[in-house]
Amino acid sequence: MPKKKFHLLFLGFFVLFLGNSCKKTAPAIDYQATKVIVADSAAVVSPHPLATRVGLEVLKKGGNAVDAAVAVQFALAVVYPRAGNIGGGGFMVIRTEDGQTAALDYREKAPMAAHRDMYLDSLGNVIDGLSTEGHLAAGVPGSVAGLIEAHRKFGRIQDIKELIQPAIDLAEKGFHISETEAARLNRFQDAFRKYNEEPNPFLKDSFQMGALLIQKKLAATLKEIRDKGKAGFYEGPVAEAIVEEIRSGNGVMTLEDLRQYEALWRDPVIGRYDNFRIISMPPSSSGGIALIQMLKMVEPYPLHNYGFHSASAVHLMVEAERRAYADRAEHLGDSDFYDVPRDSLLSDTYLHARMANFSPRHATQSDSIFAGSFKLLKESFETTHTSVVDSEGNAVSVTTTLNSNYGCKVWVDGAGFFLNNEMDDFSAKPGVPNQFGLVGAEANAIQPEKRMLSSMTPTIIEKDGELFMVLGAPGGSTIITAVFQVFINVAEFGMSLEEAVNAGRFHHQWLPDAILIESNAFPDSTIQALEAMGHHFNHVGRMAVIKAIIRLPDGRLQGVGDPRNPDDDAGGY
Repeated sequence: MPKKKFHLLFLGFFVLFLGNSCKKTAPAIDYQATKVIVADSAAVVSPHPLATRVGLEVLKKGGNAVDAAVAVQFALAVVYPRAGNIGGGGFMVIRTEDGQTAALDYREKAPMAAHRDMYLDSLGNVIDGLSTEGHLAAGVPGSVAGLIEAHRKFGRIQDIKELIQPAIDLAEKGFHISETEAARLNRFQDAFRKYNEEPNPFLKDSFQMGALLIQKKLAATLKEIRDKGKAGFYEGPVAEAIVEEIRSGNGVMTLEDLRQYEALWRDPVIGRYDNFRIISMPPSSSGGIALIQMLKMVEPYPLHNYGFHSASAVHLMVEAERRAYADRAEHLGDSDFYDVPRDSLLSDTYLHARMANFSPRHATQSDSIFAGSFKLLKESFETTHTSVVDSEGNAVSVTTTLNSNYGCKVWVDGAGFFLNNEMDDFSAKPGVPNQFGLVGAEANAIQPEKRMLSSMTPTIIEKDGELFMVLGAPGGSTIITAVFQVFINVAEFGMSLEEAVNAGRFHHQWLPDAILIESNAFPDSTIQALEAMGHHFNHVGRMAVIKAIIRLPDGRLQGVGDPRNPDDDAGGY
């Protein structure tokens, strides 16, 4: 054989060998996200296929929707480290098959040593970054207490160990990370290294899709929780590891803060829109009140006739959003510390008055809109969401968060998880925006043991008295408006749930005075008409990421994950 041909043949074999070798070093992930399913009996929609798989297995073993939701949340602590958490907190809304409702608040709390001016300099100015990164940014975590309490009250599987063990297995054996997670881990390496040291499974020169992520320390922490319940996290070696980590960075959380943490059952916020009944989360979440305010403000108008994303429909919805967020800034906070005027904010008379200066032809300038006033009644972005419906019709909508991606970027060295940066959700200084541009007032000022205000909006909707929809989302301040729009898309514009979730979104939060809009969400004619009315636009790539389930007319369930997150996954049977 001539030398030239021999060399070419050898080169070909070498290239083939090299290609096969490269494939072996980057194994394919053993899961795939499914965006839309239709199921006869039960459905789970979560931010990650492995967590969805865990939830479905619990349902198939006889667990109910709460059992599945609890198991999914523990699994997300492993497979979704940027936001799935045991170092953060959240909210859960429950509707049982016989129509009973409940809301569980396990939002983080300010440490006892926290104080109103802790993020201000000597001149009274907010110190940039102090409430968003590092050890002082972390609130007392609530997730573990909340999940254990939800299972205690509503779970069917007797031993919670069965719900935690799948997460332990995932942490010990590891899982292959997705392309999305690899890219995000790479993007935050500088921040991780600023607050953490080797050895640490999240510190690496470069993560690739398919890399095996093993979390031995997190597995040990989950075993403590499995074997000792709440005390396995809020006392003993895990609590000591948290406090040691906090002290190493001049944080203020103590063992007493952890020991005293309790999740609280609250009365859900309930409102009506035509023949729908909206069941959502009360303070310390702003989501339920703001959502129902917006729905009640637009209800008298013929949205259906206006048409989807017409200038008239968008203008009306933006004006409702503007007014609800103005009220949010003034009147909403932890109801254990501030007398939230819940009944007044949701009264038909008040909301009619809020729209009295609405013009169908002109935008209202935000500097002319203030929080509504009334006599107080003495009556009573990075986040995850999971929606679950079981075969009996029990439904759970649960949203949890670390706040930013990987929270405050501090990984608890002795326990294996990231802490939240939820202290930024307080008003560090009344009138000064947080990282999402939201402003607040005295209602959300920092106080010891107070829960910071949230935008999380886990929601369950009935139609004609029957379960209709379960939904919620991550997405910071855009969560509330995303839930609002997805529901309106279905109820008024006749969309399927898939169409409603996939549709382009917009958002107005009073301040800044601009419509936030996803790229290509509106036709040019709508933008031009709105600009002529006096509206201004800021464009973004994406907003809140909805995970939803709807009961179809034939009784089956449709689950929909949002294409805005490649890892969103819907499963059912």
